[in-house]
Amino acid sequence: MAHATIYVGFTVPQLLRGASRIFPTSRIFPTRSALVVLRHSAFCYCTVNGTIKSKRKMDHLERTANNFRQEVISQAKVCGITNESETVKRLRLAIANKDFTFKAGQWVDFFIPGISVVGGFSICSSPGLLEQERILELAVKYTVHPPAHWIHTECALDSEVALRVGGDFFFDPQPGDSPVKLVLIAGGVGINPLFSILLHIADLHGCQEGKANGYKMGTAKLYYSAKNTSELLFKKNILGLMNAFPGKITCHFHVTQQSSQICEELQPHVTEGRISEKDLEEHVSKDTLWYICGPPPMIESLSKLLSNIGVPRNCVFFEKWW
Repeated sequence: MAHATIYVGFTVPQLLRGASRIFPTSRIFPTRSALVVLRHSAFCYCTVNGTIKSKRKMDHLERTANNFRQEVISQAKVCGITNESETVKRLRLAIANKDFTFKAGQWVDFFIPGISVVGGFSICSSPGLLEQERILELAVKYTVHPPAHWIHTECALDSEVALRVGGDFFFDPQPGDSPVKLVLIAGGVGINPLFSILLHIADLHGCQEGKANGYKMGTAKLYYSAKNTSELLFKKNILGLMNAFPGKITCHFHVTQQSSQICEELQPHVTEGRISEKDLEEHVSKDTLWYICGPPPMIESLSKLLSNIGVPRNCVFFEKWW
């Protein structure tokens, strides 16, 4: 699923950190023009993207031309394929290159041998899984777009692809940063980068236990909306995180077109109807950051809602999926 990122027009006023490492690009694939990137804070990159009007639909590389990208392109091998839902496949990719890294919330350029179109897919696994096992995961919904279509119709175990990390939407706190609370709001497959962030939060809580030093993670609240419970990706994993970190990680699922009975395990956590102002207003505080990912109309509606309930614009970060 190709995607584009749109951000609020501001930057977080925190100390600039060191520039990301730059690695030589593989000769196998064409390079993009050099990008000038300002890195702001441990929490996210914020850029201002102008509106581009064109009669032709832009592809992933064009939409994200102004976003941060690493230079390194790494080979990857498919080591697992499962059906996350009726329309979404979850890929496990083994990556041997030790220089390949990412931050929770980022995406990859997805290069397929023999296919000229480059895919853009948000990573749904944690940075910790890559560090420990050299594994990265993607969850891709079926479309006729060539990269997504290939994943659903031709991809097999041991298929070889190549990946390049990019994106300005991520959560990556450092030990010296002030603690924050997070509210994550997802619509449909927009859960992918937020699930990566949620897994990273779980890792931070796990590292925090029994240690005096390190980053002190605050609470995280996930609001996740889909048409029905069958389209709620990672729901069992999310329930597992809530059980593992009670009070620290919580989730409310919202369904808008549910026709079947909701299973007993999910019932306590499911609300029928859209995410509302009443749901969110209790979380407004000066130390709360808001991360949103979903379809453009959802982003625009929630951005207005958050503004109306007094959330400062510099505390809201979002990524639009197209």
